[in-house]
Formats: sequence, structure tokens, C-alpha cells
Amino acid sequence: MRVLLKEILDCTPDAAWRALASPAVFREVSAPLMSVSSLEADGFPTRWSPGEHPVAMSGLGLVPLGEQMIRLEMRTTKNGVRIVHDTGNGVSGAMKAVTHWDHSMAIAPDPAGTGKTLYRDQLIFSAGPATLAVWPGLWAFWQLRMLRLKALAPTWQYDLGADDPAFVAAGAAEGSDRSDGLA
Repeated sequence: MRVLLKEILDCTPDAAWRALASPAVFREVSAPLMSVSSLEADGFPTRWSPGEHPVAMSGLGLVPLGEQMIRLEMRTTKNGVRIVHDTGNGVSGAMKAVTHWDHSMAIAPDPAGTGKTLYRDQLIFSAGPATLAVWPGLWAFWQLRMLRLKALAPTWQYDLGADDPAFVAAGAAEGSDRSDGLA
């Protein structure tokens, strides 16, 4: 089965890409229906990296749903579309009922030239004979995720230091002999 969403997010493609690379954003858009905890020794990384990331999931933060392996790859197409691709799998509990997981999120500039982001999200999954029963729940969860993404996107607009070349240049001009004022 497939869940497919397409929206314009009110942020730049660079800001959207930084957000997709953030486990904190992943957890925020999953809430409140799904609570996600890292099973990695050091917890969630600051930014996702390609590879495997084990997590435990619970419904509403109360009902244990099991463990899932998030298996990420990140790439940029020749047309400049940036894609996060998760081919993970359920490891235990209800999460193991899903036998095929192929989730892609694509970031590109809005074709209308607004400076905003064209966001496309596709989930292809199978749960064997239970696929039809699982689909409505995943579809509803994906709708909630999209609402959360749209609501949060304007807050991703600005990354101090990454988006303001003048700030970066000013910091370099100050030199390394100045105190940061935190001592």
C-alpha cells in the first residue's frame, strides 16, 4: 500500500533539509500520537547520518508498540532534489507486523519560484494479510505528520551562522582572542 503527500512548506529548501536531518524534528512531528526513543548507546544523534538507527516506539507515549530499525540513506539527484530514504524494518512488537517499509521524503525549491519548499513524502509498505487493516492508521498518522511539518516549517527559516554570511564574516573578523562571554 502507499501513502503519498505533497505540500509547499513555508521555509527555504535548505531549512527543510536541515529539519529532515534532525531527530528532534522527527520526534516533534511524530508527537503526540507516537513517542520515539533512541536505542543507540549515546541516544539520538544531533543530525541523522546514513546507516542504521534503532528506536523504540509507543502510541501516545503510553502503549509500547515495539522496536524499529531506521535505515537511512541521503542523496541529491542530478536535478538538485534532496532525498531522505528509509528502508528500515520492524524488529519487535506491533512494529514487526510491517514486513516491507520504503519511505522517501524529497525536498526541492517550489516550482512557482516563491523561495518556499516543495515537499513530497511517499510511504510504500506491506503488512502481509493485515495490510488493509494497517493502512488507515498509517494514512491518518501521515496526515498528522504533514500538519505538524506545515506548522513547524516557518520556525526553520533561519539558522544563525549558516544562513547569515555577514554573521559568519563578523565572527571571523572578531578574531580568536576575544572571550565568548560565557566564562
